[in-house]
Amino acid sequence: MASWDSIESIAAAVQSGSTTALEQVERALRAIEEGKEYQAIISTISDRAIEQAKMIDARIVAGEKVGSLAGVPFIAKDNFLTFGSETTAASNMLRGFKAPYQSTAINRLEAAGAICVAKANLDAFAHGSSTENSDYMTTKNPVNPAHVPGGSSGGSAAAVVLGMAPFALGTDTGGSIRLPASFCGTVGLKPSYGIVSRSGVVAMASSTDCIGPLANSVADAQLVLSVMAGRDELDSTTIESDIKTTVSEVNPSQLKVGVVKEFMTKDVDSEVRKAVQAKVDALKSNGVQVVEVSLPSLTLALACYYVLVPAEISSNLSRYDGQRFEHIAADAKDLEDSYVSARSEGFGREAKRRIMIGTYVLSSGYYDAYYKRAQLVRTKIIKEFEAAFEKVDALVGPVAPAPAFKLGDNVSDPMQMYLGDVMTVGASLAGIPAISIPAGKNESGLPIGLQIMAGRVQDNELLALAKYTEGVPS
Repeated sequence: MASWDSIESIAAAVQSGSTTALEQVERALRAIEEGKEYQAIISTISDRAIEQAKMIDARIVAGEKVGSLAGVPFIAKDNFLTFGSETTAASNMLRGFKAPYQSTAINRLEAAGAICVAKANLDAFAHGSSTENSDYMTTKNPVNPAHVPGGSSGGSAAAVVLGMAPFALGTDTGGSIRLPASFCGTVGLKPSYGIVSRSGVVAMASSTDCIGPLANSVADAQLVLSVMAGRDELDSTTIESDIKTTVSEVNPSQLKVGVVKEFMTKDVDSEVRKAVQAKVDALKSNGVQVVEVSLPSLTLALACYYVLVPAEISSNLSRYDGQRFEHIAADAKDLEDSYVSARSEGFGREAKRRIMIGTYVLSSGYYDAYYKRAQLVRTKIIKEFEAAFEKVDALVGPVAPAPAFKLGDNVSDPMQMYLGDVMTVGASLAGIPAISIPAGKNESGLPIGLQIMAGRVQDNELLALAKYTEGVPS
């Protein structure tokens, strides 16, 4: 678990010649091999990564200008389309699929000199909160392998904590970056919806999917985000972005932070509340004004999320019909049999569950009762967040109601699994930026994360507060 220097330091060392891109890539590949028992990685991209590293080193020797991330290895969740490896989304449905193009996020990172060395494990099609729904393997928590790493970006979070790369990419639909960051003890950032292009990323729910980094520090997360951010003609939901490359300084006496009342109830694990409160008290003692803020509709956010997101999932997964991509029912009697057989074999239990729920809530006779009503609740949640950010600069609270649970504990209880997202789905439904930073550990040594949320497109301000909070001892 050897730690890496900051991303900025690694790139500077490569550019100065004190190390090489090839040495950094080889170090990452060694760490991946040494940590294979944690099952964080589905596949490596070693040949292409080594070739890219040699090209960067040759350019530096020739005196050419290289990008701000030159020689920095990274890992992508395996729902990002990449060259040099399969893209499977950890599902049998895509086993063997080789992408015809790369995601915009990967292209922008590579243009800056970063090198993708591997693809990380996830819950199949990103459906899950523990990385136990992968069709390939179950990733283990790097702090305690008897526990889950969180999901669905569990492989990415575990890889960063295990020192396999300085940063990894994840996707966050309802908490899938923030939850594993909290469970594993690293930084996980969900930017505002539309800040990073979703082009070339296997879709889960198109109205909440966000691309973001998992990293060792807030500063590293901001640098990575600044490279990926901005409009993309391949994704009409992207927006103009002014994400800074470095984190701004803050004046604590000018900050007002709200503690979310609904996130600090007795239903939350006492050690989680204690760790979060310690961070809040530390901010207060350093001059930050702290108040309690209530968002009453947050109690409905989870139910709202698990109506809207399965509806979008059922639509997005309809393209996997046994006629395209890799999984084709070779022995089908006719077209209908091909559809049924391919989906029966290719989709796992959780994907089938969400397809059924989504199709149900969109069906005639139930659309108004469920889907339309959930959209109305979503609007109410958005308005409550907007009203809160008129009074405070940011909102804070736990990422999850408890630290990482043991492997297998919730596999047979979908409702219990879904409850792990209860504190993260609100920010996803509202499209606002949110981040998880380490807040301490419980008595068993399991990490606890602090969640910080800011107003829509206030990503720079969120990161500035997160970095300040990161450095305040609690």
